[in-house]
Amino acid sequence: MNQIQELLTNKEACNTLSIFLDQYSLPALEQALHLYTNTHQAYICKTKTSISKINIYDIFYLEINKHNITVHTQDGTYQKYGSLSNELKHLAPYGFVNCNQSCIVSLNKIHTIQHMDITLINGETLHMSRKYIPRVLIAFSQHKSSKMC
Repeated sequence: MNQIQELLTNKEACNTLSIFLDQYSLPALEQALHLYTNTHQAYICKTKTSISKINIYDIFYLEINKHNITVHTQDGTYQKYGSLSNELKHLAPYGFVNCNQSCIVSLNKIHTIQHMDITLINGETLHMSRKYIPRVLIAFSQHKSSKMC
């Protein structure tokens, strides 16, 4: 509560906030705060011999082969052991969905969806299985429309 009181007594901050709210509205402020929070969340990639802290916003997709998970990011790939369903439980609140049985993708990193293929913003292409197409399309369209508000 002290931070809110401090904000309210800071005339410059109040003026900046007021201008933003007048121009963009309260839902836009909530969306900006949500985006800021999401871009600063950490994902821990741990193996028997190493541990890496990855910004969730930097993750493009995760794929699994047996129990070996490969995390694809803008800075390279990371390996870990586990199950994709557990990873999805952790990452779903940040806009990740299954695109096939062995892959989950970040909605933030999708550039286009055409037929059964997802093209990511880095140019990589992921294949969707029929089972997951409706879920991906709905999630992607809702995600894109929420960004436009």
